[in-house]
Amino acid sequence: MQSFKDKVAAVTGAASGMGRTLAVELAKRGCHLALSDVNDAELVKTAELASAHGVRVTLTTLDVANRDAVFAWADQVVKDHGKVNLIFNNAGVSLTVPLETVKQSDFDWIMGINFWGVVYGTQAFLPHLKATGDGHVINTSSVFGLISVPGQGTYNASKFAVRGYTEALRMELDMEGCGVSATCVHPGGIKTNIAMAGKVDPSMQKLTGVDAETQKRRANKAINVTTAEDAALQILSAVEKNQRRVLVGPDARMIDKIVRLLGSWYQPVIMRQLRKMNPPARSEAQSAA
Repeated sequence: MQSFKDKVAAVTGAASGMGRTLAVELAKRGCHLALSDVNDAELVKTAELASAHGVRVTLTTLDVANRDAVFAWADQVVKDHGKVNLIFNNAGVSLTVPLETVKQSDFDWIMGINFWGVVYGTQAFLPHLKATGDGHVINTSSVFGLISVPGQGTYNASKFAVRGYTEALRMELDMEGCGVSATCVHPGGIKTNIAMAGKVDPSMQKLTGVDAETQKRRANKAINVTTAEDAALQILSAVEKNQRRVLVGPDARMIDKIVRLLGSWYQPVIMRQLRKMNPPARSEAQSAA
C-alpha cells in the first residue's frame, strides 16, 4: 500500500493513545475513517481532530471482546463507506497480577480484549479487505510479546498470542497472493494512559513491596519513551513498506536485540533490574538496629 489517500481504515481503541494518533495521521494522508471504542466522549474528540482534515469519519461504540458486535461493525463500515482497506486492531488493556492468584474473570477480560479482539477484528474485516484487492491487517502486540516480565504474565500471554497469530496470518496471506498483507506491531514504552488505566491486583504488593498506585506511577514513568504521535508515524511507515513487524521505539529495538543475543537468559537480567527497583523490605528489627 503505497498511499493512504482515498482508502478507508477501521481503527479500534481510537478514543486515546495510539488509536487517536493513528486516526489523525491517517486523516492527514486523506484516508477516510471508521473509528470505534468503548469511550464515547473521547471517541468524539478523536473524530473532531480527524474530520478537520476533510475526510469522512464514522463512529461506533464497540467492545472488541464481543464477536457479534465486531462482525456487525465490519459490515456497517462497508455500508457506510463502500469499502474498507485497512483494519488497525489496536484496542488493548493491561493487568498486573501474579499468575498463581489471577482470577479467571480477570484473565478472560484481558484475553477477550487483547487477543480475541484482534482475532475477531481480523476475521470480520478480512473478506472485505480481500474484496478491495489492496488491504492490510495491522495487529498491535507489544514489546511484552517479545519478553516476559513478572506480574505481567496475563498481558504477556495475550501479546505473545497476538504475535504468533499475526505471523501465521501473514504467511497464509502471502501463500494466497490475495492482495492483502499483515503487520505485527511491537510498541515499547509509549506515552499513553494504558498504565494508569490498567488494573493492578492488590496481591502484587506482596510480590513487589509497593502498593497498586505506586506500581502504576512507576510503570507510567517507565513507558514514557516514545510519543504516541511518533509511534503512529512509525507504524504507518511500516505499512507502506509492507514490513512483517515493526519495533516501535528505541527500547523495543534494544529489547529485541537482547532477546536475540541472550535467548532465555534475558530472564536473569530482568530479575536483576527488578530487584534494584524493588529491594526486599527491611524488617522492623533490622530498621531498629
